[in-house]
Amino acid sequence: MEGQGTDSASAAPLANWRNDFSKKFQYYLDRSTPHLLHRWLGTLAVAMVYVLRVYSVQGFYVISYGLGIYVLNLLIGFLSPKEDPELEVLDGASLPMKGSDEFKPFIRRLPEFRFWYSITKAFIVAFVLTFFSMLDVPVFWPILLCYWGVLFVLTMKRQILHMIKYKYVPFTIGKQRYTGKKSAGSSGSRRD
Repeated sequence: MEGQGTDSASAAPLANWRNDFSKKFQYYLDRSTPHLLHRWLGTLAVAMVYVLRVYSVQGFYVISYGLGIYVLNLLIGFLSPKEDPELEVLDGASLPMKGSDEFKPFIRRLPEFRFWYSITKAFIVAFVLTFFSMLDVPVFWPILLCYWGVLFVLTMKRQILHMIKYKYVPFTIGKQRYTGKKSAGSSGSRRD
């Protein structure tokens, strides 16, 4: 009976520390949300550190291949609409194709923040995995690279054809501004 009390007493500080760490981590994650450029530059730095690590040890190509497949999967989710028009055609609902159809904004299946967070976590986990020599499986890396390239091209081709077929663009360049029509009297000549 006494052993149970000491286990819970020693687990309480660990649980408190974990809870505090989780709250602080979430606080800083929330504060980073509006800083899009800085977040992606940080992810680029993490990716470069990973690439330098793989290049310096000349190994862990299977981990890199798995990372590439995972990032490709995330990219597909990022580029896809939340409600797939192909499936909605069967239900009767679809994206607007004419000016008289109802406007539906493009909503991603995987939002940008979750896309960034998942990619960053993936690079960090892959980096940590490069320190375990048992995961360095000897493979002929050009074959993996070619296979990933073919997979990327075929997947992106299918995704782009899907975008063209259902007329959606998953990117916005900025807020559209409408200037309105100029009136005939604003040509500079004034009548009195």
